[in-house]
Amino acid sequence: MRDAYHEELDSIGDSLVEMARLVGSAIGRATTGILDADLKLAETVIAADQKVDDLQHDLEARAIALLARQQPVATDLRIVVTSLRMSADLERSGDLAQHVAKLARLRFPERAVPQDLHATILQMGQLAQRLMAKAADVIITKDVDLALQLEQDDDEMDTLHRALFQHLMDDRWQHGIETAVDVTLLGRYYERFADHAVSVAKRVVYLVTGEHADEIQATGAVAEEA
Repeated sequence: MRDAYHEELDSIGDSLVEMARLVGSAIGRATTGILDADLKLAETVIAADQKVDDLQHDLEARAIALLARQQPVATDLRIVVTSLRMSADLERSGDLAQHVAKLARLRFPERAVPQDLHATILQMGQLAQRLMAKAADVIITKDVDLALQLEQDDDEMDTLHRALFQHLMDDRWQHGIETAVDVTLLGRYYERFADHAVSVAKRVVYLVTGEHADEIQATGAVAEEA
């Protein structure tokens, strides 16, 4: 019985890794779709989000069944509860990738992103994909140091997000209000996607240590100052 129980815990972790990889791929493909006005690619991202939703629903059902049957405590309880929260982060990440793809579909055959912002949006999309890939690695390895690095990596996304807004606020903006709204939404989607990747990593820190990432980082900062 205990072997079956731990196999079920492991399978929940496997589902989280699969979700992370799916949504990482989705944000990459959605970025290509919106930059190239590729309707077929955008449609595949929109349709594929159902698999992420299905994985989350299945994970939730298995986690709740484990809570009811096994009444886990200590580390095992943290695994189940934290997995539920991570699955919610990953499901929301999939929704954000889908939003990018839906914007590509909405503006087709036109391109939602002006040529002078292609490089910035491409960077944001690539960074979002890398962050989620690293989050998947954190789920697999339970590497606390790697998990804590994600928040530093996310600073690059914040920098890109600010640069995007500076471009929008520039007096030389000539692409109209509709495009400005589209670009504003895109920036928000990528920024929130990155936040969810960081959140997943932070939850792994809590799973492994029983402490919140912010507390560990604060303690480290105090130690360095001393």
